[in-house]
Amino acid sequence: MTTASASAPLATRRADLLARLAQPHQYDLAVIGGGATGLGVALDAAARGFSVVLVDSHDFAKGTSSRATKLVHGGVRYLAQGNIALVREALHERTTLLNNAPHLAQPLPFVMPSYRFWETPFYGIGLMMYDALAGKAGLGATQFLGRDRTLACLPTARTEGLKGGVKYWDGQFDDARLALALARTAASRGALLVNYCPARSLIHEGGKVAGFVCEDSESGEPFTVRARAVVNATGVWVDALRQMDGEAIGRPVKPIVAPSQGVHIVVDREFLPSDHALMVPKTADGRVLFAVPWLGKLILGTTDSPRQDIVREPLPFREEVQFILQESARYLTRAPQLADIRSIWVGLRPLVKPQDDDGDNTKSLSREHTVLTSRTGLVTVTGGKWTTYRAMAEDVLQKCFTAGLLVEKPAGVTNHLPLVGTPTTPVRHRISDAQGLHSYGSDAAAVQALPGADVDLGQGLTAAMVRFAARNEYARTVEDVLARRSRLLFLDARRAIELAPAVAQILREELGTDPGLDAFVALAQQYLHAPV
Repeated sequence: MTTASASAPLATRRADLLARLAQPHQYDLAVIGGGATGLGVALDAAARGFSVVLVDSHDFAKGTSSRATKLVHGGVRYLAQGNIALVREALHERTTLLNNAPHLAQPLPFVMPSYRFWETPFYGIGLMMYDALAGKAGLGATQFLGRDRTLACLPTARTEGLKGGVKYWDGQFDDARLALALARTAASRGALLVNYCPARSLIHEGGKVAGFVCEDSESGEPFTVRARAVVNATGVWVDALRQMDGEAIGRPVKPIVAPSQGVHIVVDREFLPSDHALMVPKTADGRVLFAVPWLGKLILGTTDSPRQDIVREPLPFREEVQFILQESARYLTRAPQLADIRSIWVGLRPLVKPQDDDGDNTKSLSREHTVLTSRTGLVTVTGGKWTTYRAMAEDVLQKCFTAGLLVEKPAGVTNHLPLVGTPTTPVRHRISDAQGLHSYGSDAAAVQALPGADVDLGQGLTAAMVRFAARNEYARTVEDVLARRSRLLFLDARRAIELAPAVAQILREELGTDPGLDAFVALAQQYLHAPV
């Protein structure tokens, strides 16, 4: 099988991308939004042979898609709710994702510690059902653990009252780098992807959407994009584009997204020095709490708080931080304090309101996401989760076929499509290990061939990696490199600030533009300080 990683990495020189964008052409499919969903749609369509263009107002995965809890999971909580169909689909997609990008997504064992006599059998039986739903897609059998084996897996778990535990398997991943792999794989199949190019207006002809006008954020130059099908995959921002679409035909639309924010706190691994994750299925207020080893650190989270405003960089609420720290103290022998936080970040989830839309044939699918078509033919997709991005993409394309926007082509082409960087030999590193050259998979040799491969900037980041980000990974700013090509901003904001000037200098050499050093330092300060 020929993989997407078999050839040399494609260049992502912005002048070339914009020159392609400027060419008069009618695409089969135009996608607005470069998060997990939009990138998944672009890849699926390109893999089926459609001509595809995708634009994003900021960097790929700048929003929700780089701020996940880093779990590739079937959804234990949905099993408890009786949503069997959702869990079964997610478990299937979990394995597909792990197989298609093993350098970025891998199995991870979880342990639920039990402090009441009934918890081990109660949760254990439920997780055995989880295994049964996974079938051949299972990652490992659920195990009932005694006290000693639980502590062997979770050496810093609170010992007082510990009865035992349950071990089960799910997955974890590097979300931003996986999004980047989707973008690069789509590009390898002929798709044109341009970040920092917001869609400013929709084009309507005869009452139907026929494309959009976008603008290069760096130069202000406008570009007209025409397409047979236009997909709105802007996540929590989909209603803004839907409203723009409705106003064009004099029909206001009702919002369909109710945003919710999740806060994550990152501390050093010494608080849980293990390659097992800790999972609390029901905290004091009924929420789920995770302690997940990731890229050399430990992620604690997440919260689920309604939010009325939709901002690019949401701030955590004081009570959310207190909740995570207090609940962590209930399960860890040494409780993290405010001073122990290395980074704190917030993601907005696009929760879908259950209501009718403005279009005909509107349908909320029997899963977390919704795909609908407006009267003008604008296809909107929102909701869902990272694990099921590929299935969501197939649903979007099926909607395009059903609406008569595209001629149908068979689905399933991404089931066994290795993403860019997928190694041809077994992966030996773990996602819980610190970042390094191994994170690039089969692209490691291309990275090492660039100037600065022996110049260690710190935290596993070399000068060559920064050059690779600029030349082959669409990076334009210091934030692009330190937040999403490297994940340092999400791991240790203070160290990210320290490395930022060196990264900025390399980007100036590579791009000849202002890499936004001051803006990044201001942003990193936000990730460094929790509200008190």
